[in-house]
Amino acid sequence: MNRILLRPFIVLLIALGLSSCAQYRLAKADQAYDRMAYAQASERYEAYLAQHMEYDAAVRAADSYRQQNRLERAAHWYAAADSVAPLNAEQRFDRAKVLMGLGKPEKAEQELMSVLQERPEHQEALALYGSCKGYQSFFKDTTRFTVAELPLPGVRNVFSALPYQNGLLVVAEREAGLDKSNPWTGGSFLDICYTEKHTLANWSEPKAIPGEVNGRYHEGPVALSSDGRVLYFTRSNYYKVKLRKDDKNISHLKLFRAEMQPNGEWGNIRAFAFNGEDHSVGHPALSADGKTLYFASDMPGSLGGSDLWKCTDTGSGWSTPQNLGATVNTAGNELFPTINGEVLYFSSSAHTNMGGLDIFSTHPEGNGWSDPENLGYPINTTHDDFAFILSADEKSGYLSSDRSSSDRIHYFFVNDPLLFVEGAATDDSTGLYLPNVEATLTDLETMEDTTILTGPDGAFKFKLDPGTNYDLRVTGPGLIAQSRTFSTSGAVKNTTYHQDFQMSSVYVGENIAINNIYYDYDKYDIRPDAALELDHLIKLFSDNPHITFELGSHTDARGGDMYNLVLSDARANSAVNYLIKHGVNPDRIVAKGYGETVLVNGCANGVKCTEEDHQANRRTEFKVLNIGTLARN
Repeated sequence: MNRILLRPFIVLLIALGLSSCAQYRLAKADQAYDRMAYAQASERYEAYLAQHMEYDAAVRAADSYRQQNRLERAAHWYAAADSVAPLNAEQRFDRAKVLMGLGKPEKAEQELMSVLQERPEHQEALALYGSCKGYQSFFKDTTRFTVAELPLPGVRNVFSALPYQNGLLVVAEREAGLDKSNPWTGGSFLDICYTEKHTLANWSEPKAIPGEVNGRYHEGPVALSSDGRVLYFTRSNYYKVKLRKDDKNISHLKLFRAEMQPNGEWGNIRAFAFNGEDHSVGHPALSADGKTLYFASDMPGSLGGSDLWKCTDTGSGWSTPQNLGATVNTAGNELFPTINGEVLYFSSSAHTNMGGLDIFSTHPEGNGWSDPENLGYPINTTHDDFAFILSADEKSGYLSSDRSSSDRIHYFFVNDPLLFVEGAATDDSTGLYLPNVEATLTDLETMEDTTILTGPDGAFKFKLDPGTNYDLRVTGPGLIAQSRTFSTSGAVKNTTYHQDFQMSSVYVGENIAINNIYYDYDKYDIRPDAALELDHLIKLFSDNPHITFELGSHTDARGGDMYNLVLSDARANSAVNYLIKHGVNPDRIVAKGYGETVLVNGCANGVKCTEEDHQANRRTEFKVLNIGTLARN
């Protein structure tokens, strides 16, 4: 009897003990989360949630994993939380970012539709929704770059490569020296290191640069002066060995300057004048002349999270920071600027992207910057891609990415773009395609010709070389040949140039379809508008070396008949002399004055007409006299 009565009390005590233990685990997890020790928090939430499914704990577990970029686990716990109770708009937005990072734009789109129904003004959600809808556009030019991971030994995470001496300056979380424990990730803090290049596949283990730059917490990324003797670097905000935090428990970043000392170490460290205790400043980039400093900051005046700013050298220090404006900066985060000539590269979380951070380029335009261009796959992926730096010859470079689960530096080659010209030849009067017409492509440097015949659909296509000037000529029996010049200089992307030709048939005695040349009253000088039309005719002569033309000049009916005949001859010869002066063979031109004998309207002698009607009669027309080898039956 006593045992029967005792058993419920034992069960109750055990249950109370288990509940107390669970609540202790949850409290410890919450404490770790609140101090941003996300690696520790995620482990503790996992232990708690294995026994007790609870909405808030699941959401915090998901966010802890998201902050560590462990997206699969983050997605798992967002789904688990959503099965208990609906996620709110901001949590759904975070879930959408995770799904986008996992390469699932369709599922991310569904989450974003829910977010925008509740918060239609959510700018970051709107941008990411646009990314989902246009996701395939990121893959339209996948051959432009070849990307491979750089094999750097002895590091857990490494990013932000900067060429220096015989290797690279990098920001590294090294496998050795884990005495500096970073609670966010569970690894070590970041140092500025140097790795020497032996070959592209063989690099030394990154070692901390000498001097006073590296401290107890995070350092990096960096920028270098062109002579390699001044270093701008990012550092956690700390004093002696203690991190400084604001009232939200956030430790901000600061920007510093160091100089190379005679002993080969970095020293004489000075703080950037616009650092602050309530905002971060970091990620420096320096123009080649050292007179413009770009950086990322969430200082007052920022448009969103972290914006890009710049200062100019005044001779006595740096000017007041200037925000790069709403074309570059968004409601999200813009980070990791680098500058190559006039082109600014940076990463953004809120411009149209593939997920996470994507790399963009922009350049000065007017008083601001051009619309940022997403560099597309394979530079960008569904993961974080950042710290893009291009070599001086623009043929190779480095970028950083966590596409292989941890932050790593990748090397890339810029491939020659795939370039083509294509088009079709059609009859200008019927619109029908013209098969078996010759299309000839000429390299204007080597003068090498490539000729093909158009297909049944009148089409032709040629492969092109970058940085080359070309002439494209289309001709066929009984047709007036046409040619056009174009250049592939400046083409950096896969491009297909389109050149369609509307071809005119040609017969002896036929007037060529070209604008007539007009003259002022009682004049035979070539007007500027007439010179433009004669220039077109020069091109026509060049494209059709077997055709002989008549230039027939006509006057209006005012003035005497014989005078007008003499005037028309003078006008015809004036046009012919212009053509000969510009290289046309005189044997291919016949000048003929018709006077007022061939009027195009009723403005004959004694008829009152407007000046426009009279001018219609003052003209020069072009007639085919001989086709030579182009004659058709």
